[in-house]
Formats: sequence, structure tokens, C-alpha cells
Amino acid sequence: TAGGGRGDRHDLGRGRRRAGGLVEILTAEASLAQQRCIAGGLGAAGVRPGDRVVLATSSSGLMLSGILGALRRGIVPVLLNGGLLDHERALLVEDAQARLVVDDAALAALATAAPVDLAPYPLARPMHYTSGTTGTPKGVWTGVLDEADAAALAAEEAELWGFEAADRHLVCSPFHHSVAIRFGGGTLLAGGTVVILGRFDAAVAARAIEAHRPTTAFMVPAHLQRFFALDQRPALSSFRLLAHAGAPCPESLKLDAIAAFGADVLWEFYGSTEGQFTACAAREWLDHPGTVGRARPFRHLAADPDGTIWCDVPAYGRFSYHGDPAKTDAAWRAATGATVSGADGTTLASFGAFTVGDLGRLDADGYLFLDGRRDDLIITGGINVYPAEIEGALLELDGVEGVAVFGQEDERWGQRVCAAVVGSVDAAAIDAFAHTRLAPYKRPKAIYLVDELPLTSTGKVQRHRLPGLVGLDG
Repeated sequence: TAGGGRGDRHDLGRGRRRAGGLVEILTAEASLAQQRCIAGGLGAAGVRPGDRVVLATSSSGLMLSGILGALRRGIVPVLLNGGLLDHERALLVEDAQARLVVDDAALAALATAAPVDLAPYPLARPMHYTSGTTGTPKGVWTGVLDEADAAALAAEEAELWGFEAADRHLVCSPFHHSVAIRFGGGTLLAGGTVVILGRFDAAVAARAIEAHRPTTAFMVPAHLQRFFALDQRPALSSFRLLAHAGAPCPESLKLDAIAAFGADVLWEFYGSTEGQFTACAAREWLDHPGTVGRARPFRHLAADPDGTIWCDVPAYGRFSYHGDPAKTDAAWRAATGATVSGADGTTLASFGAFTVGDLGRLDADGYLFLDGRRDDLIITGGINVYPAEIEGALLELDGVEGVAVFGQEDERWGQRVCAAVVGSVDAAAIDAFAHTRLAPYKRPKAIYLVDELPLTSTGKVQRHRLPGLVGLDG
């Protein structure tokens, strides 16, 4: 049990990760029972509304139930990538100032507690960590919503995606991803069922589609690439919705997806850990090739002359960066009395507009076209990787005098992580050191030894010159 005041942290054991490749079925009824017990267990451990709880758990149905159970009591789960190394996880746990740290064994124990009543919808959003361009991970914090804002947030998501009790949602991403919770959790809250892959494997996904006939799914473009590479694919006629996001989608892949799933089924959206911007039906994309869509309900988009994208949101879309008021202030500009509208014409006052630093342009019909992600952001397999964090780790190796990390196009992953290094060490030593300091998805897949890095007059790395410097196409 937890002791002391809020902010006390207690590790509740170290459980084992579930083996990958498994398929798990979770119904709304079974999940509700788990949610009520886990929420009861958290309360018995002294966790109160507004407290944070780190879930360092395997991606499973029980984890999703734990997330929903906590949120429906106003407890905020802090979700960490299961691939983090111990020292990486420890830094985030310390920053989160969580009341509890829960692993697999502890989560299973919480699920045996006496059940408690829950709110009909989540009273908060989970706290995820995002590095931004600084390389220093920051938690995206929304606090506890009042009843009206919580109901509006749940209704917006349900109405946009049409969650219903008849849905069977195929979960292809781990539950430390916000999108897996939004779609999987939304399905359960509507009374539907989720089909959970232990990890994404195209062949396992194909068998799950054939056996369970899901009606909805979310995939990042890397998932779609692997799925379409299968020699044989199952019938896809059960789907009413296949959404994709998380990385730029090549036009050829987009057209393959439209052909496979249908223009009335395939959707794309654009968003970030901080908030959601657009939604785009495939038919709209065909009329406006390359767009990521128009503002979703209760959002308003604008682009500065330099292309920086801003998004007005209602009060339930607010957030701050935990422990970093300066970064928070830089992300927001105050409301100007504007309103944001829903699909039915309902209007709400804008809380303000935020940016994550992405660049784009809006056409005359309000369709957004992205001109670039944050300057140094790499998206590999749908996961954001921030070069500054990798550079900071590699600079700890004796003999490394300078390092610049960049992304290069990759058919399997979308982008692969590459590093240009100045120093007296060889690539093998750098790779071995990276294995001790960085999670697998952050490790450079290619290391290039160079005499010097391309720098501006003020000492900043010119990343756009790195591919040419090492002999790659731009």
C-alpha cells in the first residue's frame, strides 16, 4: 500500500512481459469488471483523484482496463514505453512524481480488489511523455476535467468515429500509445469488443482478421506496408473503419489501402500527443491528394506566414507540459474570443490555440497539407524519435567528439535512425554503447564516421545536409 502524502511513489513489484504474437479478446463486460476492481485497488492503496500512477506494464487487455478504471475515477495513468531501458524509465518515473508505480504483477493484484463505482466516461486524459525538439522528455498533463468537459470529450470521440456496441476493434499498437487507448477504450465504453495483438505481426494480424472479423482498426503506415507485403491476405469486408496516422503515408501506399479497404472505410487523421487536429475520409483525400484533412469537430486551424500550424481547441483540449511552464507558454497563444464548432453546428468557446511546431498550409477549402514535421523529428514505425536525446546519449561515449542524428526514408519503417559521428571511435563501439544506453527503436540503424559536421555560423547542425555528407540521397 502507499504511504505518506501525494507524490509518494511505491514500486509494486516487477512482473514479466507477455510473450508477443498472441491474440487476446476483451469484451466490454469483462473489462468493466476489471476496471471497477483495479480502481478499487488503487483507492485502497491511497490513490486519490488527481494523483498520477505510472503503468509500466505489458500491453494487454488488463492494462487497457487499468487505464480506463483509473481515468473513470479521476486518477491519471502515466504510460511509459515498454521498450525503455531501466535508466530511461527511472528518469521519467522520477519526473512524473507518481503516487504508485505499477508493473504486471502489481496490476494483476489490483484486479483482485473489491470493486467500486465508476464515472460513465474518463475524467482525465493519460499522461504521455513527448520529447519535442529539445530531446528532454516532458509529460503532457491535462489534469482532472469537470463533468461537463469530460462528457464533451468522450462524446466528441464517439461521434467522430461512430463507436458502437457491435464493434470489434483490432488493436495493433501498444497501449502506451494514445491512439490505441482512444480507439480501444472508445470501443469498450460503447459496449464493443477489442481484439488485441501482443505485438504487431502482419501474419498474426491477418489470422486475427480472418478469425474475428473486426469492424475497426488503427494502423500506422509501417503496419500497412507489412500487411500488404503478405503473400495472402484475408477478406477485409468486415471493416467499416480503418484509420491510419502516426507518420507520413506515401501516395502509393495510400492508394493501395484505398483499393484494399475501400474509399468509404479508410480514414486518416493528423494529431500529436498534445492534441488532435484533423480527420480525413479517403474520398476527401482523392479530391485533395496529399491532404491530412480539415479541422476535426471543435477545432480551428490556422497557419502563420512561416507555416507554423496552430489549432484552437475547447477547454477539454487544454494541456500543459508537466514541470515546464516555459515550454507550456511557448506552445500556446491566448484565445481571441473565437469559437470552435462541431459537425452539428454547436459552438464552444476556444480555450486557446496550441502548436507542436509542425509546418503546413491550408488551401481555400480548409484542407491542411503538411510541409514538414518538426525539423529534427524522426518517425520510425509510427514512433516519434528525437535526435537530441540520442545525440546526448552517444556523446557520453569516450572518443565521440560530435554527433548528429537524422532520419532516412525506409520502406519497412517509414524512416530509419542514422547517426553521423565525429571522433576517434569506430562504428562497432558506438553501436555497442547504444545498446546499453538506448531502447531498440532509438538506436541508430546506420552509423557514419565523418571528419566534421555541417554547422551554421551559430553552431547549429544543418540536418538537411547530413544525407549528402554521408553519401545518401537527400
